[in-house]
Amino acid sequence: MAITIAMSMGDTMAPQYMEAYRQWLLGDGFDQRTKDELKAIEGDEREIEERFYRELAFGTGGLRGIIGAGTNRMNVYTVGKVTQGLCDSLLAGSPDAAGRGVVIARDPRFMSEEFALECALIVAANGMKAYLFDGIRPTPVLSFAVRHLKCAAGIMITASHNPSKYNGYKAYGPDGAQMSVEDSERVIDYTERVGGYGAIRRMDRGEAERRGLLEVVGKGVDDAYVALVRGLSLRLGQIKDVARNFKIIYTPLHGTGNVLVRRVLAENGYESVLVVPEQELPDPNFSTVESPNPENRSAFDLAIRLAGREDVDIIIGTDPDCDRLGVVFRDFGGEYVVLTGNQIGCLLMEYILEARRDAGELRDGDFVVKTIVTTKLANMIADSFGVEMREVFTGFKYICGLVKELDELGGRRFLYGFEESNGYLAGSFVRDKDAVIASMLVAEMAAWRRSRNQTLADALGEIYEKYGYTMDDAISYTLEGKEGLGRIAGAMDALRRERPSAFGSFAVRTCKDYLTQEVLSGGRTPAGGTAMGETSNVLHYIMEDGSCYLVRPSGTEPKIKVYFGVTDRTRDGAAELLRRFEGDVTAVIKGHLGLS
Repeated sequence: MAITIAMSMGDTMAPQYMEAYRQWLLGDGFDQRTKDELKAIEGDEREIEERFYRELAFGTGGLRGIIGAGTNRMNVYTVGKVTQGLCDSLLAGSPDAAGRGVVIARDPRFMSEEFALECALIVAANGMKAYLFDGIRPTPVLSFAVRHLKCAAGIMITASHNPSKYNGYKAYGPDGAQMSVEDSERVIDYTERVGGYGAIRRMDRGEAERRGLLEVVGKGVDDAYVALVRGLSLRLGQIKDVARNFKIIYTPLHGTGNVLVRRVLAENGYESVLVVPEQELPDPNFSTVESPNPENRSAFDLAIRLAGREDVDIIIGTDPDCDRLGVVFRDFGGEYVVLTGNQIGCLLMEYILEARRDAGELRDGDFVVKTIVTTKLANMIADSFGVEMREVFTGFKYICGLVKELDELGGRRFLYGFEESNGYLAGSFVRDKDAVIASMLVAEMAAWRRSRNQTLADALGEIYEKYGYTMDDAISYTLEGKEGLGRIAGAMDALRRERPSAFGSFAVRTCKDYLTQEVLSGGRTPAGGTAMGETSNVLHYIMEDGSCYLVRPSGTEPKIKVYFGVTDRTRDGAAELLRRFEGDVTAVIKGHLGLS
């Protein structure tokens, strides 16, 4: 049944989302394009509810949502309101924030340029210096720029590897890391105080430039960043002759990595870097891939075809904001195989620690970091080199928070950190995952293997022979909209309520609940507090045979994720164990999600 606005104006029983819809459609302060978009959905109450049933949530670090008109969408009004809240929070919390300013970067997505400029003009209207990048940039460059320019904060407009209908907004603190939970809550508080969209302060671009409140930045920041990235090379002298003719295929997947990844590789002596031509240039539609996610094999279809024609052993790909890395290698049978995030992470960890050990550079106090959902194989590698492994909650902000605590402030040295979802970092001048750094190190690792007449297939085989056949997998279920979020929350509630003592044939030894801070024996009997400090909505089950799985809702997407890890004496044994374990666990979880 169509809903007529004129008849509804006096209906005091109308749902809150309809009231919000009316305000946007009929009120002042919203542009005609927005009103036309909302007029087109006038009779679709379900669509109106999805767009207006809530304010787009500012989570720990930022926003992410579908582009469009509405309070639950990414648009200049929702972006502007959060930016006003960010400015108010900065100015209230730091007396020098106005002088230090805010740096803003963007990816090539739809509306990214408009959102970035909107942020800059709001920052300027609040009397703060806005540094706006002259074009698209990788997320790690924004992280670097915050400290390089001595800013009070940074804003990155990106939705990472999400589909093209999404955009997002990441907020960074003065340390260059995504905002802490405490700082994010301050921004949320100040955003709520902003009130209506008419309270957002905004300055004309010409006036901002005349008053020195808007400065465009670019090459100088890039040059400083690239110099530090290249300084992380470990065996550049040893691979100099090999690198010249070592073929690499690279794809930026239509995103921000093309210029800087290729520049770093070229300056390190790689003269045969081939770029997938169809994916070289920015494209907000990501028209050659179903999803611009380097975790997925389909994202590399064009690159693999090119590799077959060019007889190339390695392919490197970065996601649209160039903070995640994917790698394809040629196995012993000649097939091109996409490495998992855990495999890439372990290969890089072994390479970095071995290179530092061989150079006599490992020392007491060195540490590496991974997230709790990342493979336990990494722990074995760190142990073998006598380097401490620290574990943190899911999200690179936790890795970088520990880097600040232990490396910058604690007198220890951070060597490397990673998470299973294809995020990697070496060095401490960037405080987020960095696919430019990772691309350079993967290329160097592969070239070093070539100098020894080996490939990454040999490197991976050596790891499994040395540490055992540990296999990991992750399965995610996407349930969009209000109903989907409710089903995800319901599934987590059901697991906590039922406290299962077994999943099929797999008996539970312990369950760690990172939200309630409980450790349960056999899934049921409390075994004491976890002493984990901060909380997170994660359940971690460890089975009697040592297999484990973790389940958690995504903090940035309408997904629930399940992570699995098993170990066996042989590759085939591990594969079969993983198959059975996944089947028994997912049968329970899918039932709670209403998917069975």
